[in-house]
Amino acid sequence: MEPLKIATAQFEHKSGDKKYNLSVIESLAKDAAAKGAKAIAFHECSITGYTFARKLSREALLDVAEKIPGGESIEVLKSIATKYNIAVLAGLFEKDDDDNLFKAYVCVDKTGLLAKFRKLHPFINTNLIPGTEYCVFDLHGWKCGILICYDNNVIENVRATTLLGAQVIFMPHVTMCTPSTRPGAGFVDPLLWRYRDTDPTSLRIEFDGLKGRAWLMKWLPARAYDNGIYVVFSNPIGMDDDQLKNGCSMIIDPFGDIVAECRKLGDDFETATITADKLTQAGGHRYIKARRPELYKKIVGMHHESQQNVVWLNDEK
Repeated sequence: MEPLKIATAQFEHKSGDKKYNLSVIESLAKDAAAKGAKAIAFHECSITGYTFARKLSREALLDVAEKIPGGESIEVLKSIATKYNIAVLAGLFEKDDDDNLFKAYVCVDKTGLLAKFRKLHPFINTNLIPGTEYCVFDLHGWKCGILICYDNNVIENVRATTLLGAQVIFMPHVTMCTPSTRPGAGFVDPLLWRYRDTDPTSLRIEFDGLKGRAWLMKWLPARAYDNGIYVVFSNPIGMDDDQLKNGCSMIIDPFGDIVAECRKLGDDFETATITADKLTQAGGHRYIKARRPELYKKIVGMHHESQQNVVWLNDEK
């Protein structure tokens, strides 16, 4: 495989404003292509916006959602990919012919739709249906997978995608800076974002602490290290509806080392060139070969009581 230059991006989207969000996606894709990137990855629901959807009725969500392929946004992404000769990965809400609703993430290049993945563990709106399939596709000779946000916290999903052949997993998120039972978690005051130009230090302390990046560092590099894969993490920065997000989109190599990271307090992208040699040099390559599935295949597949029904953010019950 030839080395591949990939960009990961962060930006402040506008809720429900596809035209604006796609204009930012085009601007960042253009700049990334000018720096030699062959693909650029954006965050979960980067086309539509995310957290505002917790307030939407089924009818309103259907109005925001699009069919894939066939929707207008996919055509815009194809136009961007063709114009700048770069594959674009971005997220949106999807509806099918029966008006079932999904959280989707796509990869589009100048030939059209290369891949579509439906989030396995959606929880922003009770009208969303969980996806039922993993996704592995070819991108410039590399085998790539997609897992959206919470999907990556269920470690079996990352291992399964790797076992299906993925060498790179795109992990679009809208995460961090929200309350949780874990120590140090919580919202970040939106006023800090408003005054980021005059007081960047106070904002950076919050963004980089346990509310944000320090929590991410507890687990994200381990996904890459344990599986011997490249991870492309994308996350928004700025206001997402009424919540502030901290960005820090990054690319992590199979050793678990960060090789590129967005550090601006605003719209940004960073690039890294991925190479095949690290895939076999990393410990994860040996760990997978040392697996003994006969010991634990029945254990890993054991049924348990699902908690899916208690995490919907718009459930009033």
